[in-house]
Amino acid sequence: MTQEAESNASRYGRCATWIEQARAAGALPTAVVYPCSRDALAGALEARDAGLIDPVLIGPEASIRAIAEREARDLAGCTIDDVERPVDAARHAAQLAHDHRVAVLMKGSLHTDELMSVVIARGAGLRTGRRISHVFVMDLPTHDRPLLVTDAAINIAPSLAVKADIVRNAIDIARALGIDVPKVALLSAVETVNAAIPSTQDAAALTEMAARGEISGAILHGPLAFDNAISAAAARIKGIESPVSGDVDILVVPGIEAGNILYKALVYLANALAAGVVAGAAVPIILTSRADSPASRTASAAVACLRARYTQP
Repeated sequence: MTQEAESNASRYGRCATWIEQARAAGALPTAVVYPCSRDALAGALEARDAGLIDPVLIGPEASIRAIAEREARDLAGCTIDDVERPVDAARHAAQLAHDHRVAVLMKGSLHTDELMSVVIARGAGLRTGRRISHVFVMDLPTHDRPLLVTDAAINIAPSLAVKADIVRNAIDIARALGIDVPKVALLSAVETVNAAIPSTQDAAALTEMAARGEISGAILHGPLAFDNAISAAAARIKGIESPVSGDVDILVVPGIEAGNILYKALVYLANALAAGVVAGAAVPIILTSRADSPASRTASAAVACLRARYTQP
Protein backbone atom coordinates (compact mmCIF):
# COMPACT_ATOMS: atom_id res chain seq x y z
CA MET A 1 0.00 0.00 0.00
CA THR A 2 1.36 3.41 -0.98
CA GLN A 3 1.75 6.24 1.53
CA GLU A 4 -1.18 8.05 -0.12
CA ALA A 5 -3.35 4.94 0.09
CA GLU A 6 -2.48 4.48 3.76
CA SER A 7 -3.40 8.11 4.45
CA ASN A 8 -6.74 7.73 2.65
CA ALA A 9 -7.51 4.48 4.48
CA SER A 10 -6.93 6.26 7.79
CA ARG A 11 -8.87 9.39 6.83
CA TYR A 12 -11.68 7.73 4.92
CA GLY A 13 -12.20 4.55 6.90
CA ARG A 14 -15.69 3.88 5.61
CA CYS A 15 -14.58 3.96 1.98
CA ALA A 16 -11.67 1.69 2.86
CA THR A 17 -14.17 -0.75 4.36
CA TRP A 18 -16.36 -0.69 1.25
CA ILE A 19 -13.34 -1.27 -0.97
CA GLU A 20 -12.25 -4.21 1.14
CA GLN A 21 -15.77 -5.71 1.13
CA ALA A 22 -16.02 -5.39 -2.65
CA ARG A 23 -12.51 -6.82 -3.12
CA ALA A 24 -13.27 -9.77 -0.86
CA ALA A 25 -16.32 -10.63 -2.95
CA GLY A 26 -14.20 -10.84 -6.09
CA ALA A 27 -13.63 -8.62 -9.11
CA LEU A 28 -16.64 -8.04 -11.35
CA PRO A 29 -16.49 -7.88 -15.16
CA THR A 30 -16.94 -4.22 -16.03
CA ALA A 31 -17.39 -2.52 -19.39
CA VAL A 32 -15.31 0.66 -19.48
CA VAL A 33 -16.86 2.82 -22.17
CA TYR A 34 -14.38 4.72 -24.33
CA PRO A 35 -11.39 5.11 -21.95
CA CYS A 36 -9.58 7.40 -24.38
CA SER A 37 -8.03 9.90 -21.99
CA ARG A 38 -5.38 9.60 -19.31
CA ASP A 39 -7.86 9.98 -16.44
CA ALA A 40 -10.49 7.65 -17.90
CA LEU A 41 -7.99 4.87 -18.44
CA ALA A 42 -6.39 5.48 -15.05
CA GLY A 43 -9.76 5.13 -13.30
CA ALA A 44 -10.32 1.71 -14.83
CA LEU A 45 -6.82 0.49 -14.09
CA GLU A 46 -6.88 1.79 -10.51
CA ALA A 47 -10.10 -0.15 -9.89
CA ARG A 48 -8.49 -3.22 -11.47
CA ASP A 49 -5.39 -2.84 -9.29
CA ALA A 50 -7.63 -2.56 -6.21
CA GLY A 51 -9.10 -5.96 -7.07
CA LEU A 52 -12.57 -4.56 -7.78
CA ILE A 53 -13.12 -5.02 -11.52
CA ASP A 54 -12.00 -7.04 -14.50
CA PRO A 55 -12.04 -4.33 -17.19
CA VAL A 56 -13.37 -4.73 -20.69
CA LEU A 57 -11.97 -1.62 -22.37
CA ILE A 58 -14.24 -0.57 -25.23
CA GLY A 59 -12.81 1.93 -27.70
CA PRO A 60 -10.19 2.33 -30.43
CA GLU A 61 -7.52 -0.18 -29.42
CA ALA A 62 -4.63 1.79 -30.94
CA SER A 63 -5.55 4.90 -28.95
CA ILE A 64 -6.00 2.97 -25.71
CA ARG A 65 -2.63 1.26 -26.10
CA ALA A 66 -0.95 4.56 -26.99
CA ILE A 67 -2.29 6.22 -23.83
CA ALA A 68 -1.19 3.27 -21.72
CA GLU A 69 2.30 3.38 -23.19
CA ARG A 70 2.58 7.14 -22.76
CA GLU A 71 1.46 6.95 -19.13
CA ALA A 72 3.46 3.80 -18.38
CA ARG A 73 0.29 1.89 -17.53
CA ASP A 74 0.13 -1.90 -17.66
CA LEU A 75 -2.87 -3.33 -19.51
CA ALA A 76 -2.37 -6.83 -18.15
CA GLY A 77 -5.65 -8.54 -17.40
CA CYS A 78 -7.67 -6.14 -19.55
CA THR A 79 -9.76 -7.19 -22.52
CA ILE A 80 -9.87 -4.61 -25.31
CA ASP A 81 -12.87 -4.54 -27.64
CA ASP A 82 -11.83 -2.41 -30.62
CA VAL A 83 -14.67 0.07 -31.30
CA GLU A 84 -13.98 3.35 -33.02
CA ARG A 85 -16.79 5.78 -32.12
CA PRO A 86 -18.00 6.71 -28.60
CA VAL A 87 -21.66 6.03 -29.36
CA ASP A 88 -20.82 2.61 -30.77
CA ALA A 89 -18.73 1.90 -27.67
CA ALA A 90 -21.73 2.76 -25.51
CA ARG A 91 -24.00 0.49 -27.54
CA HIS A 92 -21.49 -2.34 -27.34
CA ALA A 93 -21.22 -1.92 -23.56
CA ALA A 94 -25.00 -1.94 -23.20
CA GLN A 95 -25.18 -5.15 -25.21
CA LEU A 96 -22.57 -6.79 -22.99
CA ALA A 97 -24.61 -5.81 -19.93
CA HIS A 98 -27.85 -7.03 -21.51
CA ASP A 99 -26.18 -10.37 -22.29
CA HIS A 100 -24.91 -10.61 -18.66
CA ARG A 101 -21.31 -10.60 -19.82
CA VAL A 102 -20.53 -7.61 -17.61
CA ALA A 103 -22.07 -6.65 -14.26
CA VAL A 104 -21.11 -2.96 -14.16
CA LEU A 105 -20.62 -0.11 -16.63
CA MET A 106 -17.97 2.58 -16.19
CA LYS A 107 -18.01 5.89 -18.04
CA GLY A 108 -14.81 6.71 -19.86
CA SER A 109 -14.03 9.93 -21.73
CA LEU A 110 -17.24 10.20 -23.73
CA HIS A 111 -19.88 12.73 -22.68
CA THR A 112 -22.29 11.59 -19.99
CA ASP A 113 -25.32 12.18 -22.21
CA GLU A 114 -23.77 10.01 -24.95
CA LEU A 115 -23.61 7.11 -22.53
CA MET A 116 -26.89 7.67 -20.73
CA SER A 117 -28.92 8.15 -23.92
CA VAL A 118 -27.86 4.66 -24.96
CA VAL A 119 -28.54 3.16 -21.51
CA ILE A 120 -32.10 4.52 -21.37
CA ALA A 121 -32.94 3.63 -24.98
CA ARG A 122 -35.72 1.03 -25.06
CA GLY A 123 -33.80 -1.18 -27.45
CA ALA A 124 -30.80 -1.47 -25.13
CA GLY A 125 -32.67 -3.68 -22.69
CA LEU A 126 -31.21 -1.98 -19.60
CA ARG A 127 -34.30 -0.10 -18.48
CA THR A 128 -36.16 -1.23 -15.39
CA GLY A 129 -39.42 -0.02 -13.94
CA ARG A 130 -37.60 2.85 -12.26
CA ARG A 131 -36.23 6.20 -13.31
CA ILE A 132 -32.44 6.28 -13.48
CA SER A 133 -30.82 8.55 -10.89
CA HIS A 134 -27.45 9.45 -9.43
CA VAL A 135 -26.25 8.93 -5.88
CA PHE A 136 -23.15 10.40 -4.24
CA VAL A 137 -21.92 8.43 -1.25
CA MET A 138 -19.95 10.84 0.93
CA ASP A 139 -17.33 9.81 3.48
CA LEU A 140 -16.72 12.85 5.71
CA PRO A 141 -13.86 12.84 8.23
CA THR A 142 -15.86 15.27 10.38
CA HIS A 143 -19.12 13.28 10.46
CA ASP A 144 -19.95 10.10 12.33
CA ARG A 145 -21.60 8.30 9.42
CA PRO A 146 -21.63 8.29 5.63
CA LEU A 147 -24.09 10.56 3.85
CA LEU A 148 -25.81 9.75 0.58
CA VAL A 149 -26.77 12.77 -1.54
CA THR A 150 -29.22 12.37 -4.42
CA ASP A 151 -29.72 13.45 -7.21
CA ALA A 152 -26.90 15.84 -8.10
CA ALA A 153 -26.13 14.77 -11.66
CA ILE A 154 -28.95 13.26 -13.72
CA ASN A 155 -32.47 14.55 -13.05
CA ILE A 156 -32.71 18.33 -13.32
CA ALA A 157 -36.12 19.20 -11.87
CA PRO A 158 -37.67 15.86 -10.87
CA SER A 159 -41.40 15.40 -10.52
CA LEU A 160 -42.91 13.71 -7.48
CA ALA A 161 -42.96 10.34 -9.26
CA VAL A 162 -39.31 10.72 -10.28
CA LYS A 163 -38.36 11.74 -6.74
CA ALA A 164 -39.98 8.56 -5.46
CA ASP A 165 -37.68 6.51 -7.69
CA ILE A 166 -34.70 8.66 -6.70
CA VAL A 167 -35.44 7.76 -3.08
CA ARG A 168 -35.88 4.06 -3.87
CA ASN A 169 -32.57 3.95 -5.76
CA ALA A 170 -30.74 5.64 -2.88
CA ILE A 171 -32.29 3.21 -0.39
CA ASP A 172 -30.94 0.28 -2.41
CA ILE A 173 -27.45 1.81 -2.45
CA ALA A 174 -27.57 2.42 1.31
CA ARG A 175 -28.69 -1.13 2.02
CA ALA A 176 -25.98 -2.51 -0.27
CA LEU A 177 -23.50 -0.66 1.95
CA GLY A 178 -24.88 -2.33 5.06
CA ILE A 179 -27.33 0.33 6.27
CA ASP A 180 -30.31 -1.94 6.93
CA VAL A 181 -32.99 0.71 7.52
CA PRO A 182 -31.67 4.03 6.18
CA LYS A 183 -33.12 7.28 7.43
CA VAL A 184 -34.05 9.67 4.65
CA ALA A 185 -34.36 13.45 4.96
CA LEU A 186 -36.39 15.18 2.24
CA LEU A 187 -34.73 18.56 2.05
CA SER A 188 -36.20 21.98 1.42
CA ALA A 189 -35.68 25.49 2.77
CA VAL A 190 -38.26 25.17 5.55
CA GLU A 191 -39.92 22.50 7.66
CA THR A 192 -43.56 23.33 6.95
CA VAL A 193 -45.56 22.76 3.79
CA ASN A 194 -45.71 25.97 1.80
CA ALA A 195 -47.58 26.26 -1.49
CA ALA A 196 -44.98 28.76 -2.70
CA ILE A 197 -42.19 26.18 -2.27
CA PRO A 198 -43.08 23.08 -4.31
CA SER A 199 -40.30 20.98 -2.75
CA THR A 200 -42.08 21.16 0.60
CA GLN A 201 -45.21 19.70 -0.95
CA ASP A 202 -43.21 16.92 -2.63
CA ALA A 203 -41.43 16.14 0.65
CA ALA A 204 -44.71 15.83 2.53
CA ALA A 205 -46.14 13.63 -0.21
CA LEU A 206 -43.10 11.33 -0.17
CA THR A 207 -43.34 11.02 3.60
CA GLU A 208 -46.97 9.99 3.21
CA MET A 209 -46.08 7.52 0.44
CA ALA A 210 -43.61 5.84 2.80
CA ALA A 211 -46.26 5.68 5.53
CA ARG A 212 -48.55 3.88 3.06
CA GLY A 213 -45.82 1.42 2.11
CA GLU A 214 -45.33 2.78 -1.42
CA ILE A 215 -41.68 3.44 -0.56
CA SER A 216 -40.30 0.71 1.68
CA GLY A 217 -37.12 -0.28 3.47
CA ALA A 218 -36.41 3.11 5.02
CA ILE A 219 -37.70 5.83 7.34
CA LEU A 220 -38.61 9.05 5.50
CA HIS A 221 -39.37 12.50 6.84
CA GLY A 222 -39.76 15.92 5.31
CA PRO A 223 -39.77 18.67 4.56
CA LEU A 224 -36.63 19.38 6.57
CA ALA A 225 -34.05 22.12 6.19
CA PHE A 226 -30.45 20.91 6.06
CA ASP A 227 -29.59 21.93 9.63
CA ASN A 228 -32.55 20.09 11.11
CA ALA A 229 -31.75 16.98 9.11
CA ILE A 230 -28.12 16.89 10.24
CA SER A 231 -28.44 18.20 13.80
CA ALA A 232 -30.80 16.81 16.43
CA ALA A 233 -29.97 19.84 18.57
CA ALA A 234 -31.07 22.26 15.83
CA ALA A 235 -34.32 20.36 15.40
CA ARG A 236 -34.93 20.33 19.15
CA ILE A 237 -34.36 24.09 19.46
CA LYS A 238 -36.90 24.68 16.69
CA GLY A 239 -39.40 22.29 18.23
CA ILE A 240 -39.20 19.83 15.36
CA GLU A 241 -39.87 16.18 16.10
CA SER A 242 -38.38 13.99 13.41
CA PRO A 243 -37.30 10.33 13.37
CA VAL A 244 -34.35 11.20 11.12
CA SER A 245 -32.93 14.44 12.61
CA GLY A 246 -29.33 13.97 13.70
CA ASP A 247 -29.42 10.37 12.50
CA VAL A 248 -29.84 10.81 8.76
CA ASP A 249 -28.29 8.56 6.12
CA ILE A 250 -29.77 9.90 2.86
CA LEU A 251 -30.26 13.55 1.89
CA VAL A 252 -32.77 13.97 -0.95
CA VAL A 253 -32.38 17.39 -2.56
CA PRO A 254 -35.12 19.35 -4.37
CA GLY A 255 -33.28 19.53 -7.70
CA ILE A 256 -29.97 19.19 -9.46
CA GLU A 257 -28.70 22.69 -8.54
CA ALA A 258 -29.11 22.10 -4.82
CA GLY A 259 -27.58 18.64 -5.07
CA ASN A 260 -24.60 19.79 -7.10
CA ILE A 261 -23.88 22.68 -4.75
CA LEU A 262 -24.28 20.51 -1.65
CA TYR A 263 -21.99 17.73 -2.79
CA LYS A 264 -19.28 20.12 -3.97
CA ALA A 265 -19.50 22.08 -0.72
CA LEU A 266 -18.97 18.86 1.23
CA VAL A 267 -16.00 17.91 -0.96
CA TYR A 268 -14.24 21.28 -1.07
CA LEU A 269 -15.10 22.66 2.37
CA ALA A 270 -15.53 19.52 4.50
CA ASN A 271 -12.91 17.33 2.75
CA ALA A 272 -15.47 14.66 1.91
CA LEU A 273 -14.58 11.81 -0.39
CA ALA A 274 -17.42 11.34 -2.90
CA ALA A 275 -18.23 8.08 -4.64
CA GLY A 276 -20.66 8.54 -7.54
CA VAL A 277 -22.93 5.83 -8.95
CA VAL A 278 -25.93 5.80 -11.28
CA ALA A 279 -28.71 3.47 -10.13
CA GLY A 280 -32.05 2.38 -11.52
CA ALA A 281 -30.75 0.63 -14.63
CA ALA A 282 -30.24 -3.11 -14.96
CA VAL A 283 -26.61 -2.63 -13.90
CA PRO A 284 -24.97 0.11 -11.83
CA ILE A 285 -22.93 2.71 -13.68
CA ILE A 286 -19.72 4.26 -12.36
CA LEU A 287 -19.93 7.93 -13.32
CA THR A 288 -16.79 9.86 -12.46
CA SER A 289 -15.50 13.33 -13.29
CA ARG A 290 -12.15 14.45 -14.60
CA ALA A 291 -11.73 16.39 -11.34
CA ASP A 292 -12.20 13.27 -9.18
CA SER A 293 -9.23 12.03 -7.18
CA PRO A 294 -7.92 8.48 -7.63
CA ALA A 295 -9.38 7.64 -4.21
CA SER A 296 -12.80 8.89 -5.30
CA ARG A 297 -12.68 6.88 -8.51
CA THR A 298 -11.78 3.70 -6.65
CA ALA A 299 -14.48 4.30 -4.04
CA SER A 300 -17.04 4.79 -6.83
CA ALA A 301 -16.05 1.43 -8.30
CA ALA A 302 -16.38 -0.24 -4.89
CA VAL A 303 -19.87 1.18 -4.29
CA ALA A 304 -21.00 0.11 -7.77
CA CYS A 305 -19.68 -3.41 -7.24
CA LEU A 306 -21.43 -3.72 -3.88
CA ARG A 307 -24.66 -2.50 -5.48
CA ALA A 308 -24.25 -4.98 -8.35
CA ARG A 309 -24.06 -7.85 -5.86
CA TYR A 310 -26.92 -6.62 -3.66
CA THR A 311 -30.25 -8.40 -4.00
CA GLN A 312 -33.35 -7.09 -2.29
CA PRO A 313 -34.50 -9.27 0.62
